Amino acid sequence: MQTLPRPSRWQDIALTALAPMVWGSTYIVTSELLPPHRPFTAALIRVLPAGLLLVLAMRRLPAQQHWLRLLILSALNIGAFQALLFVAAYRLPGGLAAVLGAIQPLMVMALAWWADGKSPARSTLAAAVAGVLGMALLLVSPQTVFEPIGIAAAFLGAACMASGVWLTRRWQLDLPVMALTGWQLLLGGLMLAPLAWWLDAPLPSLSAVQGLAYAYLCLAGALLAYALWFRGIARLPTVAVASLGLLSPLTAVVLGWALLGQSMTGMALAGLVVVLVSVLAVQWTAAPSR
Repeated sequence: MQTLPRPSRWQDIALTALAPMVWGSTYIVTSELLPPHRPFTAALIRVLPAGLLLVLAMRRLPAQQHWLRLLILSALNIGAFQALLFVAAYRLPGGLAAVLGAIQPLMVMALAWWADGKSPARSTLAAAVAGVLGMALLLVSPQTVFEPIGIAAAFLGAACMASGVWLTRRWQLDLPVMALTGWQLLLGGLMLAPLAWWLDAPLPSLSAVQGLAYAYLCLAGALLAYALWFRGIARLPTVAVASLGLLSPLTAVVLGWALLGQSMTGMALAGLVVVLVSVLAVQWTAAPSR
């Protein structure tokens, strides 16, 4: 298979990186703008309308033999991940809520090693480990609040996303990117609906700001971000895509510092630099050879 020329590949990396950067804003939007204590409702409103819009626009049905795989991908990438994401977002500070996402590249490497027999390059493995260490420097401090349910949700969410990234690339369903995105958002939203109905309180009357916040999560955080994410999975090495997930907690930390006045020490700045270098190093070392 002919690899993409270098300019095109780095353009793909930049577009894919926009997805976790948008997701990183989820935490500040959730904690500051949304009605409290409704994680499953927030996840449902985020994904279901976006999925319905894309499915109606694309009008492309999956092949009959692919429905089971599509359901599994929808559960991992959307249903379970979004539910766990908002549980973590409601219970933890913005940066810490995504800290365990730093282990996603390592999880993807472990899956590829265990299932496909593909051992990671040492340079790629070292870069991914550096990303975990950089995230620890960035986010762990004496003031960090370790809420057990939030930590568990963040960890399980990272595992779901890593598995979803790996399986999406491994299975390569015969659907255009926008149709694949739409069906996963729609099916994942339908999985979230019972949880929102049974476990969350009904929504109060929404203010204009809250309505705009939900619209942002739906249109930017689901429709746009997931379309770019699945496009990247189809074009880039799996571990390279997973490493871009580190930009989500990084964005959350920067937004918390810029908009909420959260402190950033010298050690945190060092961690930020380490994470950025780690992401770039994984992109470079995981590039397919010509």
